[in-house]
Parts: sequence; structure tokens; C-alpha cells
Amino acid sequence: MNVVFHFDASAALARRVTALSGDGIEIRCCAENDAAAFARELPRLEVIWHVLRPVTEEVIGRAPRLRLVQKIGSGVNTIAVEAAAARGIAVCNLPGTNSRAVAEMALLLMLACLRRLGELDRAVRQPGGWLEAWGLQDGFGELGGRSVGLIGYGAVPRLLAPMLAALGANPIYWSRTAKLDVPYAWRPLDQLLAESDLVSLHLPLGPDTEKLIDAKSLARMKPGAILVNTARGALVDEAALERALRNGRLGAAGLDVFAQEPPPADQPLLALPNVVCAPHLAWLTQETLTRSLEVALENVRRLRDGKPLLHRVA
Repeated sequence: MNVVFHFDASAALARRVTALSGDGIEIRCCAENDAAAFARELPRLEVIWHVLRPVTEEVIGRAPRLRLVQKIGSGVNTIAVEAAAARGIAVCNLPGTNSRAVAEMALLLMLACLRRLGELDRAVRQPGGWLEAWGLQDGFGELGGRSVGLIGYGAVPRLLAPMLAALGANPIYWSRTAKLDVPYAWRPLDQLLAESDLVSLHLPLGPDTEKLIDAKSLARMKPGAILVNTARGALVDEAALERALRNGRLGAAGLDVFAQEPPPADQPLLALPNVVCAPHLAWLTQETLTRSLEVALENVRRLRDGKPLLHRVA
């Protein structure tokens, strides 16, 4: 079985991944930003371990031996699922393997926005910035006592909500239906937006969720509220968000994801001091990788042995 891990792996991670080869399974790493190397892999690969670079219909068409697209993560919006299904190519994901990492990153972004950590860090690194940073004091806040609205209530919010409660925050949530096993209050979406001091997004991207957070949604939020997105960038109308942050309608945003990744250098959000950014790495911890590689390798073995695959979505 020829497996390609399509990811910009560090040297240490590449050694770790290739060491999993054996028993008729050969695993190689190919950097996402090396299009030529990936093109050379396509004719012979049978399994793609896919992270972020889209597995398009064109990619599938150039991989005659491809049998499995294994998402390292949960969202499959970057995979041409219908094209894969038409070829009989299985598509699987890894629900839950990165949930704790994403939940902790969402919490980190909330705290960084409340304490204006990005601005403080930049100020202290500049000559004279130590005292200048003290001038930001009127914008500091605590998480305790604040209402945090969770939009979506899957695996990540189920871990995040108890963390928030333990810190004295008041988690509330919206999902399409209220969940009987959740000890926190469900709110209609409009009410959640109006009630929350912080709003955190935890939805898959689809036709019904694209730009869910648009100008109207942002206008419903509390003045000075904070938006955190560790899900998918296109859930948010980024132009409307930029306007709301620039004019003071929102206090800050913590963004691990963008509609275009990597974002262009002239992306207006990157120029705003009240935006804390990360490069879509909320999921990426050593613990996540351990859990993910274990399941991904098990699915390769199952494919080799003709057994049912785990977490098949198509």
C-alpha cells in the first residue's frame, strides 16, 4: 500500500511518520507547498493522508490507483467527495482526535483577546514599549463572569464548555436542536449573539453555514464583544468583520482560520491590532498527531485487508 502524508511536516514528524511503514505499507511525506513532488506521487499512490491542501476532482483524476482519502481531522469540505464516490474511492475522517487541541486553542484565543496579548507582546518588544503597553489597561478584561456563546455543539464545544464554566464563565450554545444531555442553556441564534460577551464558532462549512456570521449577525452582537473562529474561515463575512472591528462595534477577534489560506498579505484583518491570528494550527499538537496517526494507520491496514473502514463518510 502506497500512502502519502500530504503535509508540511517537520523533519522530526517526517521521521515519525515514515517509521510507521511496514507489513506491506509504505508511507512517505510530501509537503503541501511542493506541487511538483505531489504530482510525481499521484500516479502510484493508493492512500492520501490529507490535511488542508484541497483534494480536488483534478487531483483525483490524476491518481488512477487512489483508493482512500483519509482526512487528518474532521471537516471534509476540502475534498471533492462526489468525485471520489464516483470512482469508488473511500473518504474517511477522524472525528474527535483533535477536539481537545482545538478547544484549548479557542480558550487561548479568548484569553488573548481579553488581555490584548498580541498588542502587549508587540509593545514590549519595541524600545520604550514597556510603558506604552500600560496605556492599554482600559481594555483588559477577565473571562470569569462573562457569557460565552458557542455556535455549534459537537465534540469541541463539549470539551470547551466545562473549561469555560470552571473559569467562572457562563457557557450558552446554539445548535439546530437543543441537546438533552447538555447542562448549559440553549439559545436561538439571534438571542445567543445578543447575549454573549464572546462568541466562538464550531460548525462545519457548507452551503447553509457559509458567511453565517455576516453584517447582520455582527450587528446583533453586544458592542465590544469578541468573536473567535477555530472552525472554518468562510463561516464569517471577513469584510463585514473587518468593518466591525475597525469601527469599534466589536472589541476583538481571535482567528485561527481564514476564507483564503494562507491569507494574502493585504488581507485587512491582518493589519488590525485587535485581531489575534494563528495559521490554522489549532488542531496541531503532539497528542493530536498520536491519536490521528493511530487511526489513520488502522484504516490503511483495514483497506489492505478488505475490512470495513473507520469513520467513513463516503
